Amino acid sequence: MSRAAALLAAALLATGIAGCGGSGAEPGAPKGATLVLDFTPNAVHTGIYAAQAKGFYRDAGIDLHVQVPGESTDAPKLLAAGRTDFAILDITDLGIADEKGLELVGVMPIVQRPLAAVLARQSGPVVRPRDMDGHTVGVTGLPSDTAVVESEVSADGGDPAGVDEVTIGYNAVASLAAGRVDAATGFWNDEAVEARRRGIPLRVFKVDEYGAPPYPELVLTTTRMTLEEEPELVESMVAATRRGYAFTERHPQKALADLLAADPSLERADQEAQLKVLLPALHPLPFSESVLNEWSAWASSHGLLEEPLEVKSAFDLGQGG
Repeated sequence: MSRAAALLAAALLATGIAGCGGSGAEPGAPKGATLVLDFTPNAVHTGIYAAQAKGFYRDAGIDLHVQVPGESTDAPKLLAAGRTDFAILDITDLGIADEKGLELVGVMPIVQRPLAAVLARQSGPVVRPRDMDGHTVGVTGLPSDTAVVESEVSADGGDPAGVDEVTIGYNAVASLAAGRVDAATGFWNDEAVEARRRGIPLRVFKVDEYGAPPYPELVLTTTRMTLEEEPELVESMVAATRRGYAFTERHPQKALADLLAADPSLERADQEAQLKVLLPALHPLPFSESVLNEWSAWASSHGLLEEPLEVKSAFDLGQGG
């Protein structure tokens, strides 16, 4: 499920992102690097902001600039064009970039399981995923939503062809609360948390509990050129980011404070609730090749990729824990 894809434009426009790299820096000075997020800052990025605030990137010799994406930001193209050093990509966007020959490589998982889910009204007719067969399901309009619905319905013994999909954009909670749909696609760390805080009772069906493997939804990504020509930069970036998420695991409230300090517009209660449910999935482990192979097969079988990826090419499996 790609929230980042909703922000991608058809062409590379001017983004205001400064040039990458640390040319002209004094010897021994931290190397300048840029990271483009997948979406506006939120709890899933807590480890990055903790690493920034605690000086973990500086300790690793990196002067990191974190860039929030804009409506015209196409992160895969920015990476391929050398306009940013790193980006957080939805794993499906990384797979599509690989099919387009953009030579990008995932170097670290940000989350250890997919965030996609189907949400259903507690009082409604969808008691389990196969009950979507014959009922109305709200989707954003992205192909990944249909893949999630198909996966869950078929895995639970239903017929995906019987689902009445209705495009509702990003209005899952409001549409469910108003009874306009019987179920809707969403994120268990976002819309499901929002509904709970608003007192709207829902059933939550996570996609990796119905058909999909526990794939890492968000991935820290760089270019193959950067990986080959500046391996120390990549290794340092991964190590510092992993250190930030390890800190978040141990000290979630302190890490949350770093996120909120970086973006005061965020509401503490919302981000605290999201981080609470996310913490088990933010464990900073390296990639699992077997899980990536399972995801690749799942994504291609549901039309998200034309064919399974060559996982060893699209992901750097050598980054240690």
